[in-house]
Amino acid sequence: MRNYWLSGLLGACAIIATPAMITSSAVADDDLTKLAQNPKDWVMPTGDYANHRYSSLKQINKENVGKLQVAWTFSTGVLRGHEGSPLVIGDVMYLHAPFPNTVYALDINNDGKILWSYEPKQDPNVIPVMCCDTVNRGLAYADGKIFLHQADTTLVALDAKSGKVVWSVKDGDPSKGETGTDAPFVFKDKVFIGVSGGEFGVRGWVSAYNLSDGKLAWRAYSEGPDSDIKVDPEKTTELGKPIGADSSLKTWEGDQWKIGGGDTWGWFSYDPQLNLMYYGSGNPSTWNPKQRPGDNKWSMTIWARDVDTGVAKWVYQMTPHDEWDYDGVNEMILADQNIGGQNRKTLVHFDRNGFGYTLDRTTGELLVAEKYDPDVNWATKVDMDKNSKTYGRPIVVSKYSTDQNGPDANTKGVCPAALGSKDEQPAAYSPETGMFYVPTNHVCMDYEPFKVSYTAGQPYVGATLSMYPPPGQTNMGNFIAWDGKTGKIAWSDKEQFSVWSGALATAGGVVFYGTLEGYLKAVDAHTGKELYKFKTPSGIIGNVMTYEHGNKQYVAVLSGVGGWAGIGLAAGLTDPTAGLGAVGGYAGLKQYTALGGQLTVFALPQ
Repeated sequence: MRNYWLSGLLGACAIIATPAMITSSAVADDDLTKLAQNPKDWVMPTGDYANHRYSSLKQINKENVGKLQVAWTFSTGVLRGHEGSPLVIGDVMYLHAPFPNTVYALDINNDGKILWSYEPKQDPNVIPVMCCDTVNRGLAYADGKIFLHQADTTLVALDAKSGKVVWSVKDGDPSKGETGTDAPFVFKDKVFIGVSGGEFGVRGWVSAYNLSDGKLAWRAYSEGPDSDIKVDPEKTTELGKPIGADSSLKTWEGDQWKIGGGDTWGWFSYDPQLNLMYYGSGNPSTWNPKQRPGDNKWSMTIWARDVDTGVAKWVYQMTPHDEWDYDGVNEMILADQNIGGQNRKTLVHFDRNGFGYTLDRTTGELLVAEKYDPDVNWATKVDMDKNSKTYGRPIVVSKYSTDQNGPDANTKGVCPAALGSKDEQPAAYSPETGMFYVPTNHVCMDYEPFKVSYTAGQPYVGATLSMYPPPGQTNMGNFIAWDGKTGKIAWSDKEQFSVWSGALATAGGVVFYGTLEGYLKAVDAHTGKELYKFKTPSGIIGNVMTYEHGNKQYVAVLSGVGGWAGIGLAAGLTDPTAGLGAVGGYAGLKQYTALGGQLTVFALPQ
């Protein structure tokens, strides 16, 4: 078999509302809602239901952030990619690690003394079928329990005080390529998880489990019959029109949908007032577009689902018949805005395809779709003419189509690369400035599809890639401020490598992010001016968070290079074509950092 696929990669105006939207009486778990309103804690993977990654703490501000010092550190004992961020509830920090997914409860009254730890017993055979390193994106908390989605797809509920297992349930089958890398989310009385495995032909789904006992409440797939994908043909809409019967089946050839990808390993958000959860589905399988003619619905799609029933209210497919692996799993940020003189309950999404989207999250109406990296070239624009037959679709440039250029053609100079203009590293939103702060990739690629056959549990990719910066440029990343109302970049800071860290915005006028070389950086929220940087022991692909304890604000981040961009270091790969081109594209990274696994906590001096 032509095993080009991964070679170790699977081991990829005015502001109207604030984060206070979580106070809705629709939320059953009142304790979690109350905790989330307290800025001293960090009780959800993305800070709040809206995915703002914003803190109203301001003891650390743009005047004094330059004085930050390391307060304490903690080693996870694992040398692979560390994504996600810790949780803080009261006097305890809950920390996770990559495979084997150890969980630690740390006493923050005592500089991180271990209160308890939990290490799952997992079959190591899950490692070779994990996409983009052996990462895990975090924990969830509710009802006195810590929730972990293990690599082997087990969802486990741990007693937050003792670490003992309360209940556990197996969500998928790793022998078929089904794995767990995403953070769980708790909305109302349910725990939600997705699935990874698009590179193995895994048909994506979202599962909702009862918070109390772990019983499956509902499951909704990305492709297949209407009953499987939980849509109402007459009521579920796309861009204001009913999707009709068999909307997914009609866009796949034969039974290809059964191995069609559309996996769900990103982030979830929730609007309690609408009782809707939002998430994205990933790339269709295979990566060879000629083997799956049609729009391949509903891969590459934003979903708005009823939390109680799972039924979709609306959908929007961003990249029909994806030809470049532009997963649609990046976070949906709920930030109400005044657009065109009208107050809107909006959803903002920075897709891997390079377009920043703003939609009305009640109706799914498309309001803004603009490039957030000027070098995006695979499409000229998204058609915004509501009277056009191609309304809402990207206008593809034939030169950069990996489908139109003949069998086995090597399509060169496509921007962005399959990494996307942004991968799953979450952006932040500040109600203070009305801006979105976005960690981005600035990378292009050559993409050569080849025919591949499906075998359960075996790679199902069918493409060879190489990656590099845009022509005439050397930086592979930018950190930008984005206006979601107009679809314009307010400011942009260049970075040598992709910014693979999640951002944090604060009321102190400071935005934090990490770099692949290992720097924690703080910049002015209004101007992007760098105010502080500190080099941690390893490259940062984790997400910056903040909390307050003992009347003192702390900033914390996991460092541990890895993920798709750092797979060469994480897995010891040297072939430039390995990791679907990432090893060659990021070869210079080894000159700046090495493997590690550490939490670093910062504070102002006494």
